[in-house]
Amino acid sequence: MSRIEQLITEIEEYIDSCKFQPLSTTKIIVNKEELDELLVELRLRIPDEIKQYQKIISNQEAILSDAHSKADAMLAEATAQTNELVNEHEIMQKAYAQANSIIEQAQSQAQSIVDNAVADANNIRQSSIQYTDDMLKSLQTIINHSMEGAQSRFDAFMNSMKSSYDIVSSNRKELSAGVITEKEEENAEA
Repeated sequence: MSRIEQLITEIEEYIDSCKFQPLSTTKIIVNKEELDELLVELRLRIPDEIKQYQKIISNQEAILSDAHSKADAMLAEATAQTNELVNEHEIMQKAYAQANSIIEQAQSQAQSIVDNAVADANNIRQSSIQYTDDMLKSLQTIINHSMEGAQSRFDAFMNSMKSSYDIVSSNRKELSAGVITEKEEENAEA
């Protein structure tokens, strides 16, 4: 298991261990510092794993180089055999035919090796891209979940403040109505 996968597992376990918000079974309370630490480490680890995948992809060059070397060796062997056969005058026609056959086989094998190497390198590249995309998708989901939780806590706070504000406004109106009435009574008595 890679360190990125371990970090994602730790983030999931951390979220699972968080307490639920009062009166909610879906919203949780998250310690921002702990989650930030895990996310920072995850950001730092992603480039390392991408470098590992790039090293794997760079091995494609070595595979292709090896395939070319083998093909060149086969061609050199075929050429040497051709030269030997040409020197023997009686079997010159047979030598040309055999040499051409060997060259075709060598070229066919070399092309097959190169094709297989390119296909393997492309498969590795696609797998690394898919893996990185999956990791980023998981991270995106975690961040979105955290943002939704923060938004719901903020909305609950604003509703509570609005309710308190409405009560204070109502109480002030009641008080101001009583103050005016007492002043009017004093003026009426005078």
